[in-house]
Amino acid sequence: MNVKELADLFVRFLETNTAPEGLFTDDVFLDLTVPQWRLQTSGRDELVAVRRRSHPALGTVPRHRVDPTPTGLVLEFEERWEDERGTWYCRELMRAEIRDGAISEASVYCTGDWDPATQAAHARDVVLLRP
Repeated sequence: MNVKELADLFVRFLETNTAPEGLFTDDVFLDLTVPQWRLQTSGRDELVAVRRRSHPALGTVPRHRVDPTPTGLVLEFEERWEDERGTWYCRELMRAEIRDGAISEASVYCTGDWDPATQAAHARDVVLLRP
């Protein structure tokens, strides 16, 4: 599987909380960093479980960019989802290693989940030059 196909499968995983066949190796290692916290998992099932616990509401990935590396890929992406408190937002960056056409290691860095109040404060105080 090529880098673009893997990135597209990963986006589908983010939007459905279900890992498509061929996305991860059985022994995939995840190193997830969020503001003031860090988690690690080993194995596809535990990676999916952490995703479902941290993002139980399904959402969308309105924007993403993938760049190949000599041994894998870098994926920059944004997520949006809704719950009873409103629409949430986060930005993330993943560096992934590929083995036998699947993601075997991933380091993910997340800005943290921005609730509606944080997004409104940001919109009031900051003018972004690019979306």
